[in-house]
Amino acid sequence: MPSFNEHNLTECVVQRFDGCESPRLKQLIQALTRHLHAFVKETALSQDEWMVAIEFLTRTGQTCTDRRQEFILLSDVLGVSMLADAINHRMPEGATETTVLGPFYLGEHRLMPNGADLAPAATGERLYMAGTVRGVDGQPLAGATIDVWHADRDGFYDAQKPELGGAPSMRGRFRTDAKGCFSFRSLVPASYPIPHDGPVGDLLKATGRHPMRPAHVHFHVSAPGHEALVTHVFFSGDPWLESDAVFGVKDSLVVGLEECTQSTYPDGTPAPSSWKLLAYDFRLKRSPS
Repeated sequence: MPSFNEHNLTECVVQRFDGCESPRLKQLIQALTRHLHAFVKETALSQDEWMVAIEFLTRTGQTCTDRRQEFILLSDVLGVSMLADAINHRMPEGATETTVLGPFYLGEHRLMPNGADLAPAATGERLYMAGTVRGVDGQPLAGATIDVWHADRDGFYDAQKPELGGAPSMRGRFRTDAKGCFSFRSLVPASYPIPHDGPVGDLLKATGRHPMRPAHVHFHVSAPGHEALVTHVFFSGDPWLESDAVFGVKDSLVVGLEECTQSTYPDGTPAPSSWKLLAYDFRLKRSPS
């Protein structure tokens, strides 16, 4: 019978996975075991601290629903989401940079015509988005698909508003025209706190961190022959750009909103006395041949 102790236990556990038939799974689980054991040794983890961690992870799982993913939120605030994103999306020069998906992506959205209003009944400062999708070579990509979602003027997503009864708001799907262009109308979203009424919020509070994210619009862009792009576009001047709670800001994704007073939007439809124009050119990386 082996006598397990703090000096030999780690390698004994690692060896138990030697029979794993999947080389990649074997690599992952053995590395995870070594790192977890190293953490316990480095910190001299107490039994009480171990139990607090178990209870925290249990509450994290219990908080997850079909409209809220607390484990993704935990990954976000620990910087793991952005690290995995950076490793998996090393972009060539000229390609739009990626950032985190976030916990409020609900899958494919309803296809809408270009120029459609994502928030026809909502109040707030109006926004017109004029975007293009191109390859890294600058050639327009016709028929590209763009999923869009963002918070409202108070910083809430539709998934956070039970009064909507599950109806989508401030989210939609568009396709580019022959010139690679797409457009939509909506409201200027506000900066907002990530959900902090659960275990992740408790963690931030206990460690003296704020939960705020700078205002942004989410995009999921795809086109045949190109890698799908998941990114945000942020607004310059936002006070939380330097300390985004989920580490998602990149300089190339920060743009200024243009103040406009024209009586019509760029597509010729009537506009209010003042509105903001958001213009951005997305450039996609080609898929490996």
